[in-house]
Amino acid sequence: MDEFIRILPSRQRRSLTRGLTADQRTLMELIRNYRRSKAKDAKPIKTHCRDMVVIPEMVGLNLMIHSGKEFTALDIKPEMLGHYVGEFVITNKKVQHGTPGIGASRSSMYVPLK
Repeated sequence: MDEFIRILPSRQRRSLTRGLTADQRTLMELIRNYRRSKAKDAKPIKTHCRDMVVIPEMVGLNLMIHSGKEFTALDIKPEMLGHYVGEFVITNKKVQHGTPGIGASRSSMYVPLK
């Protein structure tokens, strides 16, 4: 683990050397229990902990990360090492406005109705 921490960028290195928070510790316990059980039909681990750094122990897992509204599935791959888990689950959606209705505003007078 010390060798892995040495190759991380400074923000992640500092985060891991300061120690894990209570949420991060419970997530690691869940991950270790999941690895020990090796159940094929086991459900993915659900978590709200978006500030956990991806470490080698997590590679190959299925996690359900909370995006603020719902849980989004995330498969941990080796390319994700050293990044925060929350980076891979987007928290906002692209806004798609509909067409204005009749009487919405003066500018909608020039929008052709279907």
